[in-house]
Amino acid sequence: MNDSTNDQFERDGYRVVPGLCPAGRVAAMRHAAERALSRRASPFELEREVGYPGAPSAHAPGSETIRRLLDALALDPVFSDWACAPDLVAYVKAFLGAPSVRVVRAHHNCVMTKLPEFSSATGWHQDLRYWSYRRPDLVNAWTALGHEARGNGGMRVIPGSHRAKFGSDSFDAQRFFREDAPANRSWLERAVQVDLAPGDVLFFHAGLLHAAGRNLTDRRKLSVVFSYRPADNLPIPGSRSASRPDLDPDAAVTGPSGCD
Repeated sequence: MNDSTNDQFERDGYRVVPGLCPAGRVAAMRHAAERALSRRASPFELEREVGYPGAPSAHAPGSETIRRLLDALALDPVFSDWACAPDLVAYVKAFLGAPSVRVVRAHHNCVMTKLPEFSSATGWHQDLRYWSYRRPDLVNAWTALGHEARGNGGMRVIPGSHRAKFGSDSFDAQRFFREDAPANRSWLERAVQVDLAPGDVLFFHAGLLHAAGRNLTDRRKLSVVFSYRPADNLPIPGSRSASRPDLDPDAAVTGPSGCD
């Protein structure tokens, strides 16, 4: 890691670190995710519950399709191991400019999955619009457990949008960035596709506009995503962000998961 890496993140709001997650760890997490999906390990969120474009309606074919495996930190030790891995956390600390960080439990902390037949698209949005913290200083770490590209619903981002000051009229009632607003057009034209290989990690600021399409391939797409905050950037009391205690990745190792 060098100064140019941090400079790019500060300018663009995202950075891909190729192969940061070792192949063995990727395979272990993918195996754990597939096992959890096959036994429908709770908690999880269904495609029909998010209601995004392309999601099946209640009682329709595919209505029980899982969209996210929630609380990945508790799902299997391989996920908490990775969330606390020093190589991963070092990048988070550098991008946040913080000597101490916390893994957020209330947001993300999940395995994202898109099945070929019943996946949905996610519109342009900023995670910060749904979260409540004293400062807008949060970073997401999105680890690809397989190949990700436009065809299977890979991530698209709008560089620099994390630093923009958008008015409320830039977003619709569900807080998605409006594609029909003329003022938003110049931003949407800057969008780039982020292709990832297994083990690549996409770090992005929680204020970065991002979106993803449907999975149009014949293979399930799997990713694991964790969010981090500086230790002193506390959630607003009474908010969803404050609903669960966060995790200190630098805490002493006391069990096989690698972190408490």
